[in-house]
Amino acid sequence: RHGGGEMADMNLAEYRALVEDSPVTTHVAEFRDSSGALLAVCLFDELADSLSAVYTFFEPSLNKRSLGSFMILWLIKHCLETGKSDLYLGFWIEKCAKMAYKARFRPLEMLDRGEWRRML
Repeated sequence: RHGGGEMADMNLAEYRALVEDSPVTTHVAEFRDSSGALLAVCLFDELADSLSAVYTFFEPSLNKRSLGSFMILWLIKHCLETGKSDLYLGFWIEKCAKMAYKARFRPLEMLDRGEWRRML
């Protein structure tokens, strides 16, 4: 979806390593339509008290369906269902358009010199 990103040219072995060679429990959630066609994938890590969104991707022709936001909402629901207190959406650069969606989910906190600070 983001042709210039570092994961755009990932091969199967690299993707497999991302999923399987993790020091924490990693899950892959697939989202399919009623016919079974794959629409979106969410790769996330499970920690004792939180979930961490590692990578999400979806069928580019469905970009108007907000599947990225849907997967974040799904992760929030999964946090609640599994008793996790936090969801980490990953690295964020405020002025990066590709990451702007992360600021729509509140509260937004940032790790600053070892301490979590509320941003929004």
